[in-house]
Amino acid sequence: MSVIFTKTQKGTEEMTNRSGGLTPRVRRVLIMIDGKRSVDDLRAMALADDLSHTLGELEEAGFIEMVKTVETPPAAPDGGLPAITTFRDIPETPNLKELDMARNFIMNTLKTFCGPATHLTIIEKAFAAKTHEEMREQFAPWFNAIVETSAGRRRAEELRSQLLKVI
Repeated sequence: MSVIFTKTQKGTEEMTNRSGGLTPRVRRVLIMIDGKRSVDDLRAMALADDLSHTLGELEEAGFIEMVKTVETPPAAPDGGLPAITTFRDIPETPNLKELDMARNFIMNTLKTFCGPATHLTIIEKAFAAKTHEEMREQFAPWFNAIVETSAGRRRAEELRSQLLKVI
């Protein structure tokens, strides 16, 4: 899953007026945001290590806003490059350490970004998961909950890649 941003009215005005004091690098990212490109697309174009931080700055300043989240297409059947959200191969036997890491990660990120008493269903299902397949069923609800908050949207791509390492 990935996030798509669009320019706000303020962002559109910044394109012509240049009154926001943006650095050239941040301005380039703003130019690339079109309401169609996902964060994954922007990351491939921008080649910036701190893209999440830059998007967070633009969002906090009111230049951009999240439009929606989109499913990342699965890997190409012809052996092409896998999508960023493609899950890794499932271990033959469930790796209990990785499942515990995933449970704790899901619980801690939801508490941090969404609040201590929100999305308890996702946490309960993560703790009930006995296999990697069952844990993966919580990925989409977890990601959607994270991107509901502005702080979560800023770090969604980073958090997503961390969780994908263990599920």
